[in-house]
Formats: sequence, C-alpha cells, structure tokens
Amino acid sequence: MARTTHHRVDVHFGDCDPAGIVFFPNFSRWMDAASLRFFVQCGVPPWRELVKTRGIVGTPLLEINTRFVKPVTYGESIDIATWVEEWRAKVFVQMHRVTRSGADGDELICEGREVRAFVVRDPDDPARLRAIPVPEDIKALCS
Repeated sequence: MARTTHHRVDVHFGDCDPAGIVFFPNFSRWMDAASLRFFVQCGVPPWRELVKTRGIVGTPLLEINTRFVKPVTYGESIDIATWVEEWRAKVFVQMHRVTRSGADGDELICEGREVRAFVVRDPDDPARLRAIPVPEDIKALCS
C-alpha cells in the first residue's frame, strides 16, 4: 500500500461559480496544495530548503487529468487523499482522491492524476528548468 496523506479543504463562497458549485479550476489548486503537503507530511524539507541544499526547485506539473463525479458547494468540507502511484526514472505519477463525508460514508467527488518531475535550474540557462532523476532518499521517505 502506497503512503497516503490527507489534506482538508473548507469550501468558501468565493470558491463557487454563480450556480453555487465549486468552479472546477479550484480543484486543481487544491490538489496542487495537497501535492506539496504530501511531501511535507512525508518528511521532505520544504522546496525553499531543497533549492539551497540540493538545487531542487520543486516538482512542477507536466500532465494532469481530472475526473469529476459530484458537485460541491460552499459550507462543505472535502478531504484530498494523496499518494504516489508510480515512480519512474525522472517523473512520478501522483494521485488525488477527493471525497466528502456523508451519511452513507465517503462520497467520491473527483479523482486527479498528475505527472510531475523533480527539477533543478539548467546550469547553461538558469531561466530554464531541467528534470533530474527522482532522488532515491525522497522516494524512500514517500513510499
């Protein structure tokens, strides 16, 4: 079983569209926050520390896919469960399962799949980022 972390989000009025349902880009924002929280909860130092000590800028998003199942409105709370589904040489696949607690248990709201990479600044052109092999020590903390 993959290591899983949880990130709770309280939905506010400003997160919703005129119909009163969460505007879909907010799920991407919340999943991005859950991704960072995943690494912190696994014991990985914050990116601002890793950039100083190892040059790792972070884990930018390369690909995203989200499947929406049910709507959410303001005043509700959701839980985002996050784990790494697959580690590859230079990228990893991170999964997010967004649920809401209901009378019949947890209701699935949406599922997100992200492909991300650990990156450093390109030494020949510091304006560019370059993917590096997934650091084994970070992988071990998160597995």
